[in-house]
Amino acid sequence: MSVSSPVPASVPASPAPVSSASGAETAAPTPTPTPTPTQGELLDFVRRTASDAELIASLPLDPEGRTWVRLEGPGGSEAWLIGWPPGTGTGWHDHADSVGAFVTAAGELKENALAARLPTDGWKTLELTEGVDRERRLPAGKGRAFGRHHVHEVLNESADQHAVSVHAYYPPLPQIRRYSRTGPTLRLEQVERPQDWQ
Repeated sequence: MSVSSPVPASVPASPAPVSSASGAETAAPTPTPTPTPTQGELLDFVRRTASDAELIASLPLDPEGRTWVRLEGPGGSEAWLIGWPPGTGTGWHDHADSVGAFVTAAGELKENALAARLPTDGWKTLELTEGVDRERRLPAGKGRAFGRHHVHEVLNESADQHAVSVHAYYPPLPQIRRYSRTGPTLRLEQVERPQDWQ
């Protein structure tokens, strides 16, 4: 048995008719929804964007802190061009319900990640089991896609070279959860909303 909710009187249940030049009525065209980008499409986008040498060179770099520029991502995704001074990183975090991808465009980045799905809510401290840590070196041209609730940190471990990367997320980031880690103990420290970084 299915249950449908009534349509409010102020909302038409179907497109309103439109008169054509001949006077005949036709239905108004229904807007085509934008397809949701897949992880593979996000990865393809960040790879193509990272290969745009002029765009990468246009990012202002700061020796003291990360810099970023918002980009137009595919299918309504959120995308960023990010500059990483030597010795900087994100700290442990996840992107909540968003899937994503990133590629190093210049220099080299390192990703430390957890190969375990964590509970999404209702905890403050977790003890991680052995064998969940993964490490990836991502020189220029290398990157990866990831799913929802992917916990990782990204670092530029170079002592003297900036790195630049391109990132895309869908849906646009609803929040970022930040963690601290001591050995196997992961602790939720902060939840950031879009207004905190835009």
